[in-house]
Formats: sequence, C-alpha cells, structure tokens
Amino acid sequence: MSINQAHSHILTHLQNTKSLTVSERWLSQFLTSVNASQRTIPLSALTQTALFRILASDFTESLSRSDSSALLPADISDPAVQERRILGPVPVQVLDIDDIGSSLWSQVEAIERVERGEAIRGREIIRTVNVDDTPTEEHDRSTTNGSSNANGANATVNRTTADPGSNTAGNGPHRLVLQDAAGTNVTAIELKAIDGIGIGKLPIGAKMVLKNATVARGMVLLEPECVTLLGGKVEAADKAWKEGLKGRLVARLEEMQVEGQNGDDRMEE
Repeated sequence: MSINQAHSHILTHLQNTKSLTVSERWLSQFLTSVNASQRTIPLSALTQTALFRILASDFTESLSRSDSSALLPADISDPAVQERRILGPVPVQVLDIDDIGSSLWSQVEAIERVERGEAIRGREIIRTVNVDDTPTEEHDRSTTNGSSNANGANATVNRTTADPGSNTAGNGPHRLVLQDAAGTNVTAIELKAIDGIGIGKLPIGAKMVLKNATVARGMVLLEPECVTLLGGKVEAADKAWKEGLKGRLVARLEEMQVEGQNGDDRMEE
C-alpha cells in the first residue's frame, strides 16, 4: 500500500472511530518517518502506531483546526453566558486536575504517606519493605503485632507492592482544565463521577472527547454520557505536574492561612 493510501486510511479511521481529525501535516511527517525506517508495516499496525503517538502528543500540533465543530467556542469561558451546549464531538486534552472533594491537607498527607513508602487500605497502613531484596508490603494494625523475621521485617507481608498513585486519589468530584486543538482552554467540573477520572488515574496530557456537554457560566459540566476517555499522556508535562503537586497544595494551604488571619484581624477591628 502506498503512502497516499495509508494517509487516507488513517485519516478516515481515526475520524470515524475516535473522532480525531488529524492534521495533514502531522500525519505526513509521521508516515515519512515510519516509511523511512520500515517499509513493510501492516496497515493495521501503522494505524495503531499513529493513534498511540497522537495520544502522546500535544493536540495543538497533531490535530487539525479546519473543522470548527470539533473545536471549543473561543468565548467558552465567558461567565455571562448562562448556558450553552457543546454538540461536538470535540477532542480535548487535560492540562490540570484538582480533587475538590478532598481537603488540601488530606491530599498533602496522602502524598507524604507515599513518600514514606506507606499506603492506606481501609484501616490498615501498608509499608513497602524489602525481604530478601524482594519488594513486599508490611501491614500495621492497631490490634495486631506482627512478628519479626531474621531480617528484622515484620512477618505479616504480601507479595504485592503498594501502588502510590492509587493512594493519592480521592473520591472527587474533580475540576479539570481542558484544551482543544486550537489552544482554547476551559475549566470543567465533574458533575457526576466518571470512571477513569481522578488524581493518579488521569495523567496530564490524557485525551478525551466531549459530545453534547453542557457549559454553564463558562464551565463544562462533565457527566459519563458526554465524555469518552481515549487515554494517552504527555510524559514531560505529566512528570512536571506530579513533581510540583505537593508544592502547589502547600502553597494554597499557606494562602488560606494568610487569608484566615487577615479575616480575623478585620473582625477585631
């Protein structure tokens, strides 16, 4: 199959199955690079590779802006507009996510537990330990004292390692910052719980498609019926976001403390 035929197939397939209108320029560069290295890749594998790279890319570079129906309105964040609907489908990427259902302090504590190698499972604290150089879990219970083995580690262990990401994720709801292919940003609120959205679950740069979504006072209201998660991640952006998360939460806590002190001073006056 020629490059032109592959180009046409990938464009059509990704539009019909994922609602992704791929940039002609981006796809041409992708096919040129792949064709130069391997000339016998099956079309199905080539299409999947293109999808994988698009989901790991910046949508402002990999998607086309020619179809206005696949973009957010330029004034979508205008709070003066009481309500409107995004018919879509509009592909967007995640720039930020915030758990507004959990206190800032509880989120900081969750991160610090992970930093100490601990995780929470129900009422248990699970510490990551090494037994014979094998990562294991140590369970601390308020009513049970674990016995020690020859290496000094508690004998009550499981042969699975705690997943740090799962212990920083709250129940939500979540607030997200989304961006379309034109670079238009909008704040979105999880009106109903959506499987797959959460800190530790949804990385920065993850992709989703909005369809028939309501926008109220400049905020997109996210519900399972209007959101399709595509996956993906922008590795560099996600790493930077994770590394700076604790600092941002602590800074917000400090701001709240200052505001509280200023409020107390005004009341005394």
